[in-house]
Amino acid sequence: MTIGEMLAATVPMARTLNLEFVETTPEKAVVALPDQGDFHNHVGGPHAGAMFTLGESASGAIVLAAFGDQLSRAVPLAVSAEIAYKKLAMGPVTATATLGRPAADVVAELDAGRRPEFPVAIAIRRGDGAVTGEMTVVWTLRPNG
Repeated sequence: MTIGEMLAATVPMARTLNLEFVETTPEKAVVALPDQGDFHNHVGGPHAGAMFTLGESASGAIVLAAFGDQLSRAVPLAVSAEIAYKKLAMGPVTATATLGRPAADVVAELDAGRRPEFPVAIAIRRGDGAVTGEMTVVWTLRPNG
């Protein structure tokens, strides 16, 4: 099962919004939100809550790709999130997530017995490539036990 398939199977909001996990690697995650009238706002574009969920899902996908080998000893948790809506989004939108710290540094902190925190930056773009939103989700790897 791919990370995208796993998230679609275990995260009800990802399924509800019909998110498409286009690319999921430890370096980048790309998730698409199709244009769906049921999730439009008052001006006919994707609702802010749908775009937030899109961005958060992309951040979760890259966290699982980068740190999936750590799941036996730590659970990834979102600590905080911030989003800025920059331009009107219309039609399908895509979120691209990248880690804000090298994965090796995060794992080294976990190895040292600390609970690392790290940002994931997300750019949300419409079909013409314009950035309609920017988001940061801060994650932690909480050691088990």
